[in-house]
Amino acid sequence: MEAKNSSAKAMWVFLNDRFVPHTQALVSVFDYGFLYGDGVFETLRAYDTRIFLLERHLTRFSQASEMLGITPPPRGPRQWLAIFHELLYRNRLRDALIRLTLSRGSGEPTLDPSSCCSPTTVAFARPLRPSLENLYQSGVRIVVARTRRNAAATLLTHLKSLNYLDALLAKQEALQAGAFDGLMLNSKGWVAECSTSNIFFVQHGCLYTPSVGCGIFPGLTREVVLTVAQEYGVPVQEGMYPLQMLLAADECFLTNTGFEILPVHQLGTTMFPAPVPGPVTKYLQQGFRAYRERELTHSPHGACSGNC
Repeated sequence: MEAKNSSAKAMWVFLNDRFVPHTQALVSVFDYGFLYGDGVFETLRAYDTRIFLLERHLTRFSQASEMLGITPPPRGPRQWLAIFHELLYRNRLRDALIRLTLSRGSGEPTLDPSSCCSPTTVAFARPLRPSLENLYQSGVRIVVARTRRNAAATLLTHLKSLNYLDALLAKQEALQAGAFDGLMLNSKGWVAECSTSNIFFVQHGCLYTPSVGCGIFPGLTREVVLTVAQEYGVPVQEGMYPLQMLLAADECFLTNTGFEILPVHQLGTTMFPAPVPGPVTKYLQQGFRAYRERELTHSPHGACSGNC
C-alpha cells in the first residue's frame, strides 16, 4: 500500500484508476453526471474494514449501469475490495460508509450520450454519523413530504441513479420542519419511502412495509430485514398502505445501509405508542446484527490486512 497523506485533514478519493487528495479530484463540467444526473451509485458500509454485502452491492451496481447503457470498469469483487480497503487505509477509517459512483463521462453538452467516450468512476469513504447510538435509543421524528415518489413504472425507481431530485426535495422539506427525514407518498397516495430509506411499521405484532409496486427502491437492508423477520417468526406483509394505517401503527422504523434499523418515534404530530425501540423493532435489530456478523464472518472478502 502507498503511504498515507501527511495531512490528517486531507481526504483521499479514488478517481478513474488513481488515488488523489480530494482537492485534486476534479471532474469535467461537461460530465453527464453533472449535466444530466446520468449515472448510478452504491453506498456500502465497512465494519472494522469488512465490507457488508459487497457482492450484492456490486451486482446491483453493474445491473444499474447496464440498464443505463454505461459500461462499468472491468473489475471484480476482489479488485473493488482492494480499492475500498486502500480508501479506508488512506483516510484512517475502519468503520465507514463508502460511496461508489459511475457517470457516463464527459461529452458534448447537447444531450448526446454517444459523445461520451469514457465513463467517470469515483469512490470515497467517510465516517459514520457520531449520533447514531443516541438515535437508536431515542428514535427520530419524520414528516410527510409534499414531494411525491417517482411513479413505479419509471426507470428511476428501479436503480440508484444520480438523479435524486425527489429525495433531495423530501429531505429539504424535512430539515425545514426540524425533522430527521421526509416520508414520500406515491402518486396514488400510498405510503412509499423516505429520502434514503425504506419504511416499516408494526401493528398488532405484524410487520408491514410498502411493496415494490408502490414505487419504492427495494434496499438491501430492507431485503435483510425481510429475511430476518421470516427467520425469527415475525409475520410480514408487503402491500399498498394508506397514510392513516401508518399513523395507527404501534411501532415504526427506517432501514438503510448507513443506519441499519432506525426507530421512528413520531410521524408529524403523531407519537407511536410503543417504547423506543419497540419490542418488534428491538427484536429485529438483534436479528439483523446476528445476520450481519454471520455474513461478515463467512464472507470470502475479509478485513483489511496490514496497516489498515
